[in-house]
Amino acid sequence: MTRSRTPLEAAAGKLIAAIQKEWGNEAGEPQSAESENVMHAAHELLQAASKFGAIVSVIGSGSVSAFLGEQWVQAHPAVLPYIAVLEGDV
Repeated sequence: MTRSRTPLEAAAGKLIAAIQKEWGNEAGEPQSAESENVMHAAHELLQAASKFGAIVSVIGSGSVSAFLGEQWVQAHPAVLPYIAVLEGDV
């Protein structure tokens, strides 16, 4: 029997999907490497959500945007709604 995802895990998964879309749009361009790193960081958030039921163990007292990289987030505003949902579940 598969375990159902918590709202926090679902929010982290949707953020990852949004980041993957940005990464895909940049395929072959120099900035795609940074987007790939951000995607890996977002996977850390999902793992924390799955393991601990919270992402505070990863982001500490900071924000999701700070954890992912403020400059990258500002350059990719399409991910902002997903970050807001994830932070609402923090």
